[in-house]
Amino acid sequence: MQQSQPQVLYTPEQRVKRDATRWTLVQGVLAPVQFLVFLVSLYLVIYSLQTGEYTDWALASVVLKTVVLYTIMITGCIWEKVVFDKYLFAHAFFWEDVVSMLVMALHTAYLWVWWEGRWSASEQLWLALTAYITYGINAAQYIRKLRMARLQKSHQTMVTTNVQVSA
Repeated sequence: MQQSQPQVLYTPEQRVKRDATRWTLVQGVLAPVQFLVFLVSLYLVIYSLQTGEYTDWALASVVLKTVVLYTIMITGCIWEKVVFDKYLFAHAFFWEDVVSMLVMALHTAYLWVWWEGRWSASEQLWLALTAYITYGINAAQYIRKLRMARLQKSHQTMVTTNVQVSA
């Protein structure tokens, strides 16, 4: 039985670009920061929906989460341009970028309703919760891609080692 090879995420040239650009480090720092902001905000949103307390903190935390999201999206587009020569929708991250657009649309809608103040606080928080669900799906997509990249690197290292040993 032949082992299936992992999907190739990066060509050797793209891997070199990825490893050489400072934007990889920026993404590596921003991703866990965003996730931490998300977890705190998620707690505040759920707590506020359940108890009616700390609503202003919950609403403001979603604004902060959205600012961090915009930051990671802009820097992510720059990273994608450096590595794949496309700002968005590079083949390797096409579906992640599609879902990211939905995440951005929901977070942007939240900013709009928050700014306009026409929706009740509860309605705003439910919209935020919807945006957070899509963010969770999107985060899982990216975590899967990180795992794929590690598996690809391990596979390439193993192949290189086997070629050197048999030579």
